[in-house]
Amino acid sequence: MFSLHRSLPSPAETARINSAALRNHFLLENLFAAGELRLTLTDLDRAVVGGACPIAGRPLELNASEALRAASFCERRELGVINLGGSGAVDVDGVLYELAARDCLYVGRGAARIAFHADASANSAAFLLVSYPAHASHPTRKATPSDAKVLQLGTKDEANERTLYQYIHEGGIRSCQLVMGYTELKAGSIWNTMPAHTHSRRSEIYTYFDIPAGHAVLHLMGEPHETRPLWVTDRGVVLSPPWSIHSGAGTRAYRFVWAMGGENQRFDDMDRVAITALR
Repeated sequence: MFSLHRSLPSPAETARINSAALRNHFLLENLFAAGELRLTLTDLDRAVVGGACPIAGRPLELNASEALRAASFCERRELGVINLGGSGAVDVDGVLYELAARDCLYVGRGAARIAFHADASANSAAFLLVSYPAHASHPTRKATPSDAKVLQLGTKDEANERTLYQYIHEGGIRSCQLVMGYTELKAGSIWNTMPAHTHSRRSEIYTYFDIPAGHAVLHLMGEPHETRPLWVTDRGVVLSPPWSIHSGAGTRAYRFVWAMGGENQRFDDMDRVAITALR
């Protein structure tokens, strides 16, 4: 079930490695393949990240593997799903939730059977999966962009005008520790999460999508005084430890899903870094 097991280096180790090693540790690529469900288990707060791309008539079932030592995937976990592609559906214990592009589904601890289905008219659904351990059960819930809490951030002068759609958070879909939503940049803006910040009480996972062919996002990570670049193409996933900044600039318009897990769910719990302090 798990295609990779990803262990992350320390800040001191990260400062010494080259670009290839940096990508090997922090960047997940090729998670989305037609007819496959691919998962990566990380030591980043025990997060699991995956991609499910079902084909019509061939649903993909999310099972627990030996790595989890559980009877079912969500026996001790919660799961967030956002559809990055065309229409599809997720079956949770016999209830079918249809998800269009950018719709979200939260699956609570205790769900026994989870399967991903393609729309019969098109095999283009691409479900992003992010899971963290859970200590309690919350109801499974679906949300669309019109259900989300919407935040308008940034300015045109700073080239970072963007819209945030919050799905799983304190005031929205309830969870144990998972926080999840997505951001889209407005025309002419390129920067996300700038000014940058860290949040030592939780980790974060960035999934860039809707990046046009031939273009990329320059994702910045690392300690504020020792930043490192990662060039990311469409549907690339960046693992961001609590000690690392997470910011980026695209060569064209793009979107990204952000997912967090850790000690608290306060969206504004962050340690901001002045732009002039970055190195």
